[in-house]
Amino acid sequence: MKVNYYKFDLPFRYPFTISRGTKTHQPTLIVELEHFGIKGYGEAPAIKYYDITVEKMIENLESKKTFVEKFAFTEPERYWHYLHHLFPNNPFLVCALDIAAWDLYGKMKGKPLYKLWGLDISKNPMTDYTIGIDTIEKMVQKMKEKPWPIYKVKVGTENDIEMVKALRQNTDAILRVDANAGWTTEQALEKIPLLKELGVELVEQPLAKDNWEGMKILYEKSALPLFADESCALENEVEKCAGYFHGINIKLTKCSGITPARRMIKKARELTMQVMIGCMNETTIGTAAIAQLLPLLDHVDMDGPLLLAEDVATGITYGNGQIIYSDLPGLGIGFTR
Repeated sequence: MKVNYYKFDLPFRYPFTISRGTKTHQPTLIVELEHFGIKGYGEAPAIKYYDITVEKMIENLESKKTFVEKFAFTEPERYWHYLHHLFPNNPFLVCALDIAAWDLYGKMKGKPLYKLWGLDISKNPMTDYTIGIDTIEKMVQKMKEKPWPIYKVKVGTENDIEMVKALRQNTDAILRVDANAGWTTEQALEKIPLLKELGVELVEQPLAKDNWEGMKILYEKSALPLFADESCALENEVEKCAGYFHGINIKLTKCSGITPARRMIKKARELTMQVMIGCMNETTIGTAAIAQLLPLLDHVDMDGPLLLAEDVATGITYGNGQIIYSDLPGLGIGFTR
C-alpha cells in the first residue's frame, strides 16, 4: 500500500453562513491509497469548530505513514479498525482513509459500492440544496437562482420566521431548517409551531449538543420531527439520542467514515429512528461516498459540489435533486486535480 495526499482550499459560490459564523473557502484533504496499481480516493474537509485542520490531518498522517502503508489490505472493515486505533483522536483523517479504502475495494471488485452491498437505488431520496444565512433578499435570490425540489434553510437568528416566510412565499418546494444548535429551548418552543405552519418538514439540531434536558421537552412537544447532528457525531452517541430526537443526521467526516456510518444506520433503525446523512461541503469525492449509502436513508443533504465554486473530481451528477451515478466502480469518481 502507498499513500499520497493533496490539500485544497476551495472557494464557495457564495459566502457560507450558519449560526456559528461565515466561510468563504472550504479547506479539504484528499487522500490516495494505491494497492497493486489501483488507486482509491477519500476526503475529509476541515471544520474549525472541531479543531481539526488540514495541517493537523497531514501531521498525524505523516507521523504514522509507515504504519498506514504496511497494513496487509484485504477489505475495508478490518482496515478501519486498524486506523481507528492508529489515529484515536482524529476521526476526520480516519474518514478520509476509510473512504479511500472503500473506493479501492470497489475498484478491486469491479463494482460500485452500492452494488457490492446489494442495494437498490431506484427509490433513493432526493438531496436538498442549502440556503445559508444572509439578508432575506439575498436568500430569496439564491433560491430563485437554483430552482430545487427541497431546500435546507440555515437558521439561528432573530428573524428566522421572517426568513422562512419570505422563502415560502417564493416556492412550493419542501423546506427543512437547520439551527446548528443556535436556539434556546424557549426559542425552539416558540418557533417550531410557526415553522410547521409554513410547511417546514423537519428541524435539525435545534439546541446545543449537550442540552439533553431541553431536548427532552422539545421531543415531547415538537410539532415537527427533530434530527440530531452535533448531538450525534460519533457511533456511540446514536443510542443516547433515542427518546430525544426523532432521527439522526450522520456526517461521514465526524463519525470517521463509511464503515461506522453503516453501523450507525443499522443501530438507528433498531431504535426506530429516521436516518439522514449530511455533508460538510465535501467535493464530489466525499459526496460520492454518501451516494453509495442513499438507499438506506430517509433524507439526504449532499449538495457540497453545488455550493463550491471549484471541484477536484468527476462522477456523480445532479438531476433536479436526484443523484445520477456514473458507471465506474468504487465511488464512481475520477480524481482530476
